[in-house]
Amino acid sequence: MATNAEVTGPVSQEDIDAAEELKNEANEYFNKQNYNEAIEFYTKAIEKNPNNAVFYANRSIANLRLENFGYALRDATIAIDLDKTYIKAYYRRAAAHMSLGKYKLALKDFEYVTKVKPNDQFAKNKYDECNKIVKKIAFEKAISVDKKEVNIADSINLDTMTIEDEYQGPALEDGKVTLKFVTDLMEHYKQQKRLHRKYAYKILIDVKSYLMNQPTLVDIKVPDNKKFTVCGDIHGQFFDLMNIFELNGLPSESNPYLFNGDFVDRGSFSVECIFTLFSFKLLYPNHFFMSRGNHETLDMNRMYGFRGEVIFKYTVQMADLFTEVYNWLPLAHCINSRVLVMHGGLFSSDEVTLDDIRMVDRNKQPPEDGIMCELLWSDPQPMLGRAPSRRGVGCQFGPDVTANFLKRNGLDYIIRSHEVKNDGYEVAHDGKCITVFSAPNYCDTMGNLGAFITMNGKDLKPEFTKYEAVPHPNVRPMTYANPFFTMIC
Repeated sequence: MATNAEVTGPVSQEDIDAAEELKNEANEYFNKQNYNEAIEFYTKAIEKNPNNAVFYANRSIANLRLENFGYALRDATIAIDLDKTYIKAYYRRAAAHMSLGKYKLALKDFEYVTKVKPNDQFAKNKYDECNKIVKKIAFEKAISVDKKEVNIADSINLDTMTIEDEYQGPALEDGKVTLKFVTDLMEHYKQQKRLHRKYAYKILIDVKSYLMNQPTLVDIKVPDNKKFTVCGDIHGQFFDLMNIFELNGLPSESNPYLFNGDFVDRGSFSVECIFTLFSFKLLYPNHFFMSRGNHETLDMNRMYGFRGEVIFKYTVQMADLFTEVYNWLPLAHCINSRVLVMHGGLFSSDEVTLDDIRMVDRNKQPPEDGIMCELLWSDPQPMLGRAPSRRGVGCQFGPDVTANFLKRNGLDYIIRSHEVKNDGYEVAHDGKCITVFSAPNYCDTMGNLGAFITMNGKDLKPEFTKYEAVPHPNVRPMTYANPFFTMIC
């Protein structure tokens, strides 16, 4: 799919009219939330008339909805180059910058709009919101000390937290997670009730303590005739998570699971998802595995709802503790030395080995390039070779890149997540690169199925189970997201 176009000279009236019809058709697809089709038709309109800023700005917001932030940024910039007075293009570019954590660049766009339209209250509100974020981040940096000296978990005194008499929810037994606790917790959450903060903090402290002793690349051994399940993105869709357990059984020592990142954000039951998953991790540490995704990061959590949800349901301190815990999540898992599982994908270099992954210092926010970044952000492409990422972070890698990596490391295939797929999964690169996405009807808008993968230890042949979304309480996705995103949601 083309994402750019050369600005040309005069365009015939016939092509202008044809482009307008294509744009109108694209708008219909966009309004039906079929963003891929919308992008295709905006692209066709651009091919007919590459001088119309509206076409690029419209394609930009469609790419924003698909989280193709790099493409969205490029299109918005082209729109601005074509028409410096087109305000919507500045909004689109600011949204792309914000999504990539480039808050100061977003602020510059809003500052320009407020100068051009000083009486526009909408523009002023967006500028103020963005400026607030920039100042807050600057303040946090100013008051912070060396991150390695900050340890929120050690600063929490659980003894001072009282369990009130009226609390009737699930309780840890002697400070430990039990099967009864987890099953009670899931029922408690189905009734939209909260876990007591003392137990919530204890789970986070214990999970962090466990994860700190785990390697960056975790080796998993699945016996020959035993089942193993891999799930993709959950994104705060708690009731769909419960449906996975209905379909495939609760996690146990005889029914192990790997959840492959993006447990939170977007969906508005992220707190319920993460405490359920962390509880199973503590209950079955050797049979329940969790990989870090690109949304287990501070920038994503600030923008897409998780941090706001934790603050609403608990405290700022707990939101900060989550960031500390997420830094210790493993970045990849290797099943029986034959299947590598990571959230994003492969690398910009052919030289990367499993040992290189093992040596990554993961206790930090992901950098903008390198192995850690690419494990969390990269995507496959059907073409050979590599290309810049449509997301603006990581890279896109072709079937030859996958084949070379597998051969170099003695692997059969890779499993990754990170992308919505209509059927909940996709098999690409001659069967060697599998995507699994476990959040059906993503954001209550995409209409996709969810899926999970099961395999046995002997042949590791992937089997796919697809399922539809289940009903959930009337709390919309992105309810706790930064107010800034009201402009693109």
